Amino acid sequence: MCGWTMRFTCLLLMGQAVLAIAADIPPAEAPVDHSQLLSYRDAAGKDQPVKTPADWQHRRSQILTGMQAAMGPLPDRTNLVPLDVKVIEETRGDGYLRQSITYAAEAGDRVPADLYLPTSRAAGQKVAAILALHPTGALGKRIVANEGPRANRGYALELAQRGYVVLAPDYPSFGDSKAYDFNADRYVSGTMKGIFNHMRGVDLLQARPEVDGKRIGVIGHSLGGHNAMFVAVFDDRISAIVSSCGWNPFHEYYGGKIKGWTSDRYMPRLDTVYKLDPDKVPFDFYEVVAALAPRAFLSVSPLHDANFEVSGVKKAIPKAQEVYKLLGVPEKLQVSYPDCEHDFPTAERRRAYEFFDHELQQTPARNNP
Repeated sequence: MCGWTMRFTCLLLMGQAVLAIAADIPPAEAPVDHSQLLSYRDAAGKDQPVKTPADWQHRRSQILTGMQAAMGPLPDRTNLVPLDVKVIEETRGDGYLRQSITYAAEAGDRVPADLYLPTSRAAGQKVAAILALHPTGALGKRIVANEGPRANRGYALELAQRGYVVLAPDYPSFGDSKAYDFNADRYVSGTMKGIFNHMRGVDLLQARPEVDGKRIGVIGHSLGGHNAMFVAVFDDRISAIVSSCGWNPFHEYYGGKIKGWTSDRYMPRLDTVYKLDPDKVPFDFYEVVAALAPRAFLSVSPLHDANFEVSGVKKAIPKAQEVYKLLGVPEKLQVSYPDCEHDFPTAERRRAYEFFDHELQQTPARNNP
């Protein structure tokens, strides 16, 4: 039997094989109830039970197809342009060197980012790396440098101080990418553009001599929280995922009023094609969480989050746990319900960092925050 890495590489290839048609799949092709994870639709259109990991491969490939129907297809990655990393400036901080850089995502588009190199790293030592995705805010990547107006967002800086190499890119329309024109690119959605940019960020981390390319995680709060989940679904090089205040199923998102998901930086098709009807959207977060299996996922879902109401998370986690159990790793799916609002408080960030330490086999240089 082949290993999990080979299985999930195969899954991604299967997903790429249907890219040409994914964007045009009508809502009727998706399962009616996205919470029913342990069944898949066969070639004859009949529902079949998911009883084995091989069965789950069929279901997972259909999840990727549904996501791409809403987001647009993931571009082909076989002929990527060189990353062509350019260092703009360097800043030394407590426990890290921060390089302000840009890297080429594709021809004609460069991604501004901060690259944190921990000064605790011994010469020649390879360490784990984290892709740190910022929440909504004009400062973009500098929010996760703890330079934003709200506390509890400095996870890029804090992880670097713990000894991780950290890459914090700007999401299109924020930070130094504030002028990004979604109408001028080749993407159906800002969400898929973000996924592609973030996968290029993983390319960059794997190319760094300081990084052990098999030990890569992703973390994000709010906007960064669901973007962390999205990129990890499509990129199995990411082995540990943390999402803070990043998701709930569409029916629980403001009582099913999903207009907030339809701006250019998200998924306009949820309006133009699926008419703001959660029943017609060809994927849901039950499936996004399950598609992360068997990799480690920690959801930080506050009890009083007005953006992503917690009842939906509490419905979805047990359903996704069925898939984790099927794959023999129930302990890899974790959730925390802090008694707070839309926030990423100190105790939860500490738990997230310890989660990474364990899953990525990293000995922290310091125990912070």
